Amino acid sequence: MTTPFYPEGGVYSKKIEHNVDRYSRTPVAGLVVLGSTGEAVMLSDEERREVLRVTAETAAPEKVLIAGVGAESVVETLRMTEYAAELKYDVALVRTPHFYRPQMKPEAMLAFYRTVADRSPLPVVLYTVPPFTAYDLPLEVIVALAEHPNIIGIKESSGNVEKVAAMVAATRHVKRTVTVTEVQQAVTSRMLAASLVNHDDGGQLVAVSALSGPSGAAGGGPAAVTAKPGLKTRPKEVGFQVLVGAAHTLLDSLQVGASGGVLAFAAPAPTICFEIYAAWRDNDIALASSKQEAVGAASKKIVSELGIPAVKHALDLNGYYGGLPRLPLLPLTAAQKAEIESRMALFRN
Repeated sequence: MTTPFYPEGGVYSKKIEHNVDRYSRTPVAGLVVLGSTGEAVMLSDEERREVLRVTAETAAPEKVLIAGVGAESVVETLRMTEYAAELKYDVALVRTPHFYRPQMKPEAMLAFYRTVADRSPLPVVLYTVPPFTAYDLPLEVIVALAEHPNIIGIKESSGNVEKVAAMVAATRHVKRTVTVTEVQQAVTSRMLAASLVNHDDGGQLVAVSALSGPSGAAGGGPAAVTAKPGLKTRPKEVGFQVLVGAAHTLLDSLQVGASGGVLAFAAPAPTICFEIYAAWRDNDIALASSKQEAVGAASKKIVSELGIPAVKHALDLNGYYGGLPRLPLLPLTAAQKAEIESRMALFRN
């Protein structure tokens, strides 16, 4: 998700509600809040909390909510993670600390992520985004961290399909049992919270710590809550979840074992991105390839080259609210807007 701003620069909460309501009616599995596309590094602590709160209050309960909580220190990362947990987010997305890059050796990254995962009330997804941090989390560190019971996956945003394949192969041995619905959709924290309000004696017990493995997050065994009658669940064995962040490599990444994608291009065009995944899942590679080809050129221009200002303009074209970025990100020129409008013509809602 992007973060909408008023023309004078403040966070525009009503437009967050507008966007999230629309996303809730699309087929995407969930929403990532305060990732790179959300201009998280541009926001104050108070603003980040507001964005998290408004999104959680608006999103449909079946949508998985992933909170971008990464900071340069363990203390600040955990502080935001704990707030996200209070709002019943499902996962904490933790980007690599990078400011003191010369000191970010493998042992420092292992210590950082293990300490966060040990203390986090939410399952953790690693976030490596070299285009912005200029730091690429090494494969051997990823593989070591995948063994942690409270680290459930990674968002890999380098666009390197060979590295995705290597991560999948090297973590194939990691298996966990999670709780899903009868149609194998995630059971989210807010679904379980609603069930507590509406339960009666016919409810069933569901392990809320299942996502982080049999032992749950640090500090104890599985907790249980009463699920809403009619919310039928089942266990499912899953592996380490490799999610990719480059829309132009989505299909290639899925074919080498990625679990899915977290895509900036899905902010203005969620349905076409989902359709690539759905066609691949249904083994219709020809259809998936044709859709991927259509998305690839547009994503490279809008996301990779022009960035967040272009993503926000594409949102405006498709009935979402994009608006302006924060300085030092500059508004688009008329020529850039025209090119975006041309490239988005295939993906209008």
